[in-house]
Amino acid sequence: MTDVELSHHDNVAEIRLNRVTARNALSTGLAEELAAAAAAAVHETGVRAAVLSSAAPAAFCVGADLKERDRLTDADFMAQRLVFRRAFGSILAIPVPVVAAVHGYALGGGYELALCCDLIVADETAVVGLPEVRVGIVPGGGGTQLLPRRVGYGVAADLILTGRHVPAAEAARLGLVDRLVPAGKDLEAATELATQIAANSPVAVANARNAIRRGLDVDLAAGLDIEDAAWRATVFSDDRREGVRAFVDRRKPNWP
Repeated sequence: MTDVELSHHDNVAEIRLNRVTARNALSTGLAEELAAAAAAAVHETGVRAAVLSSAAPAAFCVGADLKERDRLTDADFMAQRLVFRRAFGSILAIPVPVVAAVHGYALGGGYELALCCDLIVADETAVVGLPEVRVGIVPGGGGTQLLPRRVGYGVAADLILTGRHVPAAEAARLGLVDRLVPAGKDLEAATELATQIAANSPVAVANARNAIRRGLDVDLAAGLDIEDAAWRATVFSDDRREGVRAFVDRRKPNWP
């Protein structure tokens, strides 16, 4: 049995964390498998969205495997660091929208994996947080950068500097997750959301997503130029022609 499983459901790829007995604690091996699965996720023809999920019943991912880390030398830590950066970067680099399906604990690197996704669906059992400072570490999977971009400095500083755990309802109110669903429905809801995204124009989705991401770090004028470039790249595409024609014909588009 592998620590990460990859499957495909029509136009949606699912990457499932499967180190169940350890509640998906991030070991070096799991990180290596995750990077490989993320790279392979969209090789299947027609994949237009992805879901990052968990097979563990009580957790999405509890963060780094501290039992493994307790045995590491400083040199081992640096070697593992490279593997971990590849793993987190591989989720960010998936070229289609990714939806995290979160239940139970999503802590430290586990929550950072969710932050690397475009959208986070959490069920009512979810508990999120970045508790690294409580064990003498700093978030290293993008948390100090991705979280402020999502919720602003104050909320991010609250989470990161206290290391506190945040239950699902508060997480939804603060914007730490995007959609809150009943217990046990996170994967179903995330898959439905990914399927909805996958039904849209792949060209339009890709260009809109690129504009959102690139626009986060520039001023408004530069951001509007990024949007204009995305608009031009889409409006003169075959997808736009098919989308308009399908609307006129009152049928579903057959995206070219």
